Amino acid sequence: MSTIRELLVELTGTAEFADAERVGDDVDLAASGIDSGDLVRLVLLVEQRLGVEITADDMEKLRTVADYERFVAERSTAGAGGA
Repeated sequence: MSTIRELLVELTGTAEFADAERVGDDVDLAASGIDSGDLVRLVLLVEQRLGVEITADDMEKLRTVADYERFVAERSTAGAGGA
């Protein structure tokens, strides 16, 4: 299970987000039942646990599990290259 999915399970308290067949990587998280408060908490958890900064502009583009995974991978790679 991806780290983003693990964070979603932790936030929502439901295993629904652990199952990619139930909530696909390209399903809009807001449309799948995640409320705006949980989306903000997801951003905070990603920043804290994965060490990437997410701006307000970035948040507007992060709609799916795949979006978050790509974003984290890109930022992690960029950060590693600058270290």
